[in-house]
Amino acid sequence: MEEKGCSSVEYSVQRLVLDELCLDQVAKKGNWSTKPTFREQLKSFFRCSVPRAKEIVLRWVPVLGWLPKYSIKKNALGDLISGCSVSIMHLPQGMAYALLASLPPVFGLYTSLFPVLVYFIFGTSKHISIGTFAVISIMIGSVTERLAPDSNFLINGTNGTGSVNLDERDAYRVQIACSLTLLVGLFQILLGIVRFGFVVTYLSEPLVRGYTTASACHVLGSQLKYLFGVNPVRFSGPLSLIYTLVEICRLIPQTVIPELVVSLVALAVLIVVKEINERYRQKLPLPIPIELVVIIAATIISHFGGLPEKYSIDVVGAIPSGLQAPRPPDATLFSALIGDAFALAIVGYAIAISLGKTFALKHGYQVDSNQELVALGLSNTIGSCFQCYTVTCSMSRSLVQESTGGKTQVAGLISSVVVLITVLKIGSLFEDLPKAVLSTIVFVNLKGMFKQFMDVPMLWKTDKVDLLVWLVTFVSTILLNLDLGLAVSIAFSLLTVIFRTQLPRYSILGQVPGTNLYLDIDSYKEAKEIPGIKIFRSSATIYYTNAEMYLEALQEKSGIRIAKLLAAKKNEAEIVKKQNKKAKNDQNHQRASNRLNRIFSFGKTKTPAEVKGNNFKPGEAPNLIECPAHELGKGHVNNAYESDTCDNKSNMASQQSDTITQASKDSDDKICPTDIPHSLILDLSTTIFLDTVAVKTLKNIFRDLGEIGVGVYLSECQARVVEELERASFFSASIPKSRIFATIHDAVLHILDKMGQTDNFHDVFFITEM
Repeated sequence: MEEKGCSSVEYSVQRLVLDELCLDQVAKKGNWSTKPTFREQLKSFFRCSVPRAKEIVLRWVPVLGWLPKYSIKKNALGDLISGCSVSIMHLPQGMAYALLASLPPVFGLYTSLFPVLVYFIFGTSKHISIGTFAVISIMIGSVTERLAPDSNFLINGTNGTGSVNLDERDAYRVQIACSLTLLVGLFQILLGIVRFGFVVTYLSEPLVRGYTTASACHVLGSQLKYLFGVNPVRFSGPLSLIYTLVEICRLIPQTVIPELVVSLVALAVLIVVKEINERYRQKLPLPIPIELVVIIAATIISHFGGLPEKYSIDVVGAIPSGLQAPRPPDATLFSALIGDAFALAIVGYAIAISLGKTFALKHGYQVDSNQELVALGLSNTIGSCFQCYTVTCSMSRSLVQESTGGKTQVAGLISSVVVLITVLKIGSLFEDLPKAVLSTIVFVNLKGMFKQFMDVPMLWKTDKVDLLVWLVTFVSTILLNLDLGLAVSIAFSLLTVIFRTQLPRYSILGQVPGTNLYLDIDSYKEAKEIPGIKIFRSSATIYYTNAEMYLEALQEKSGIRIAKLLAAKKNEAEIVKKQNKKAKNDQNHQRASNRLNRIFSFGKTKTPAEVKGNNFKPGEAPNLIECPAHELGKGHVNNAYESDTCDNKSNMASQQSDTITQASKDSDDKICPTDIPHSLILDLSTTIFLDTVAVKTLKNIFRDLGEIGVGVYLSECQARVVEELERASFFSASIPKSRIFATIHDAVLHILDKMGQTDNFHDVFFITEM
């Protein structure tokens, strides 16, 4: 056995056959429940005590639980190095991603500061880096450009001509972004409070990866204008990406050559050094901060070379130093932002929790999905008051934070301190930074998302339904934009779940000889059917959407055509009834004729010898009423009638048998009584619940098959399924609870014993041998 890869361990089991009633007794099933009642839960919820108050505070403010236990010796150095490394990435990415959101770069720095501090207090993941992210930024950019297009801020011109009031436009877009962020935060907090963290389970990995890949394409399209130095018309809504690419291709002859040169040089340097970091990451103590180096070098060259004045290169512009006073967002914009806010809340949470759980599994700690919702919601809600836009975790920064030795959320705190210093003292030094350099930083950081195109061949080999979800998500997001694309993707993903439950795999099981294993006879050559017994299994739960398909598959796989067999039986019953009625009528008619013949025999003229001894007088009719009844049957047998009656009975029985046989054949030429099993076992091991439609379907199966003489049994029902059957009044005198068995093997042994087929016990013996 070991040569075949099988274990050498053998076992045997010898016990009584267990139906559901016996199983309840043997396993001592009780009606108790360890789950507290609703009243107890309500009472516990409102109970006030010091331990409970402490538990609530620690659950909602996790930093109070882990920070007092923080080990400086073990964690401080790693968190310090990690925090500094991540802050170096925050600076260029914050400014670059702010352009994706169609906001001034300084607001990207604000977004890299305040939300990180809030997440440090309320977050549960030790390794994710909260802040700006390309996908979220481009989603916000689509909203700000839709509600505040350039055409609304034209000055010194009419009919679409003239310059744009950039200050007024940017101020209004900041208001829109802050209002949108506040609404996103409120959605996330509300979902977290009602324990709605499981919603992310409906966003499958192929959906998220397809969506982020399509979003990367949107990001790429939005940044091409900085690469070539052109000013295309802004588009929004479905097909906006296609229109943008067509417009940029039309404007390529107007490319600003110096800006293109700056972009290509920066792009080449970033790609080369990023590859070096990737290839030698095991040998380098820290990744080379090439993004920060490129930003500093480009700013210096641009400032001292006079590139903005000489070559009209577009630069970042004025960056105010210091922090702005907090102010509440404009709530009047909420009605126009609800749909976009909910989409951003779900996408941002899905990205953060998926990456957070990945790191938690790797490092052996737990992430509370509901608390993560609350933490993200508070980060966005509080951040919106400080001119921040919506945040989530960044894949690239999180990987750097984890790979450089980060141990706890303290790394995020350190990175926010570095960003704060930059905003207060250093930010104004980057005013001459070319926007094209920021675009190249965005391009390079999209590499990881574009690698997700490799999911297509992998999914083609593993799961074509997931591949279809990936492709539909990608195409719909590319064509319909980010908001509608997400809605279509989620709807299609849910449809695939319904589609899969609608097309389960149905199997007829056979026994592997000498074992208690019952496997699909189409998949396992050694699995043999037990004569007279059909064992049927569905790979999915039976409920209202597939109950009818379950019944059809049962008839097709088992060969039991219920409707035709019932029709044949009904025809037989009608024929027998007609023949019995005809025989009864014939008998009644013959008895009446016989009685009349006997009566008429009394009226014949008799000889004196025949009437001698009679007590009636001459000329008086005989009194038939006074004659004993039994005397009427003596000595007056009509032999011809008796003979005919016997022959008629014989002929009638023969005709009846022939008619019934013919009726059966006419009902279904393919049905042969010898092919119909005497027992059917329904394996419900894969069924996790039963609705009313499924219960009615099972009742009908028991009733209809019982009428044609096929016994039906259930096996391997979960406790919840049995309880649902009891609540639905499934069990009755015709369907006793003893029809449910603990295993298929128990049901088989019971049937063989009931049918008296004990000779087959040596083939399906209850002692396992292998």
